[in-house]
Amino acid sequence: MKNFDFHAPTNILFGKNQLQQLPNVLEQYGKTVLLTYGGGSIKRSGLYDDIYQLVGNDAKIIELGGIEPNPRLSTVIKGVELCKENHVDVILSVGGGSTIDCSKAIAAGVFYDGNPWDFVVNDGIELTKALPIVTILTIAATGSEMNWGSVITNEETKEKLSFHTRLVTPKVSILDPTYTFSVPTYQTMAGSADIFSHLIENYFNQTTDTMVQDGIAEGLMRTVLHYTPTALTEPTNYEARANLMWASSLALNGLTGNGKTGVWSCHPMEHELSAYYDITHGIGLAILTPRWMEHVLNDDTVERFALYGHRVFDLELNEDLYITAKEAIQQTYDTFVKWGVPMTLPEVGIDASLLKEMAEQAVKHSSISKNAYVPLSADDVLAIYTHSLTPMTF
Repeated sequence: MKNFDFHAPTNILFGKNQLQQLPNVLEQYGKTVLLTYGGGSIKRSGLYDDIYQLVGNDAKIIELGGIEPNPRLSTVIKGVELCKENHVDVILSVGGGSTIDCSKAIAAGVFYDGNPWDFVVNDGIELTKALPIVTILTIAATGSEMNWGSVITNEETKEKLSFHTRLVTPKVSILDPTYTFSVPTYQTMAGSADIFSHLIENYFNQTTDTMVQDGIAEGLMRTVLHYTPTALTEPTNYEARANLMWASSLALNGLTGNGKTGVWSCHPMEHELSAYYDITHGIGLAILTPRWMEHVLNDDTVERFALYGHRVFDLELNEDLYITAKEAIQQTYDTFVKWGVPMTLPEVGIDASLLKEMAEQAVKHSSISKNAYVPLSADDVLAIYTHSLTPMTF
């Protein structure tokens, strides 16, 4: 295990009716609030009205709605301008990872003298200050409600990149599982695939002897596998939604990744898909993950994949580890199929025309060719993309 610095300072208010604490929470940071949200589901659910009833008389609320599923640089810039014009004290981000990620970039951009894309490209290294962020989570997926990362899309350059700084870690996050009852089936399975992928990315790592991190990851993966089918068939099942919501936060708050070195593999590849085609992030990850697994399976990785199958899917460890490893990969693929995930690129509107270009960009925008679990060249990425054009066979 490597040295690490673990810091997860977000105050989590978990459970039913925690929204009632919002007035006291916001009061700590100021009276002028930027309310950020996405496509308007918070209005249909009544959450929007509840927020105004609780704090509307005591705070000045400025709104930035319509934040995209893959939040755009242009929206970040618009948010920064609103904050500066109205002397905003705190951002109240209501929604999922996209809304929270956009809010993080806005919070940092208010105090940055220049185009926010500059600190995205340079991974936040120039930042010294950010507005405080309070979140109300409405979908379990990215874990952005409890971490210090943000992913932003530059629609002009077709780049989707991440930046990290503890300055934008949410101060308080309200996690009421009942707010996820109305999440559509498609977004529920996409969110679960996103959670699962975060765990996979940290689990398959070259750092050895990380039993604590791996044990937590295995438990969280089993949680996602257990409760996702229930959430899909019983959308208002509180226990299913609660377990998925908490798994989302714990999957990416540092617990399963600290003490390990190296970069993720599937996320850089998927970021190109959603940068070029604006697809749902979790769906792209589900499509790529089992193909990546199959591509990197070799004599050095087979034991890890076999143990993954044994500990997560309860597969028997065969004397020939390749048998168990391949069965684990198949189980991963079959799980996504059972959830109803479209498992080929053409099903989400992606053909072969730009695969080579995206493969080259994936390598250019990350260090997967050097520091991934199994280093990937542009040709490797292209092969994974190409295999994702058709159904996976074993």
